[in-house]
Amino acid sequence: MTRIITVVTAVHAPGAEYLPDAYKSLMEQELPSGWDWQWVIQEDGETDAVAPFVPEDDRVSFDQGRAGRAAMARTMGLARAHGEYVKVLDADDMLTPGTLARDIAVLAGGGIGWVTSRVLDLLPDGSTVGFDQDPPAGPIESGAVLSHWKAHDYRAQVHPATLCMRRELLLALGGWMALPASEDTGLLLALNAVSRGWFHADAGLLYRKWPGQVTGQAAHVHAGEREARMAVVEARARALAALPTWRFGDAGAR
Repeated sequence: MTRIITVVTAVHAPGAEYLPDAYKSLMEQELPSGWDWQWVIQEDGETDAVAPFVPEDDRVSFDQGRAGRAAMARTMGLARAHGEYVKVLDADDMLTPGTLARDIAVLAGGGIGWVTSRVLDLLPDGSTVGFDQDPPAGPIESGAVLSHWKAHDYRAQVHPATLCMRRELLLALGGWMALPASEDTGLLLALNAVSRGWFHADAGLLYRKWPGQVTGQAAHVHAGEREARMAVVEARARALAALPTWRFGDAGAR
């Protein structure tokens, strides 16, 4: 019986042209014996602009829905996800070779709820730039991400765009937070509030920088909205951490 890792991608019309690059990076993945991937693409909106870029592959599932930003699109896509692990991949980003295999190896070992990896920013000229403050490779203890995030102006030591997590844990936390942005950071902190994570020092994602990028828009750094987002992200993480009977460990979520 084939085991599945589901890759979930939210896409809006301006970013649809990058889907073929994301698909190419999926095709280049070499998975462990007995594994395959499923790609769930969910359009944030109902246009005619995205479907032409969706590859014809039985492993690819595409659907549309009312516009509500990336959090809602990804969470709606979970209705079609049947993998035991869920990997997030933004439409304009690309996985590096070996990423899915590394994620599977850690999660299959038990005791870890989620995995992240090193990120390389992919600049318009094709060059890449890495983050100079990556943590050591290995486990990330519960609560460590919140502590670092608070001490570094709401910047985590690991990138939420690289998350791969256990499907049941993702569902138990309600998917991505219902926020206009930082929804993936909110999920990262929630995951770390109830489980240990892991960081791969090998680059796992090419994070494309381009003019239409949502995180590059002025609204993303609007002071009032940003403070509100960060407040609710922190409050959720602290509320989860205060529930000591709900933890993920070697015996699973309980």
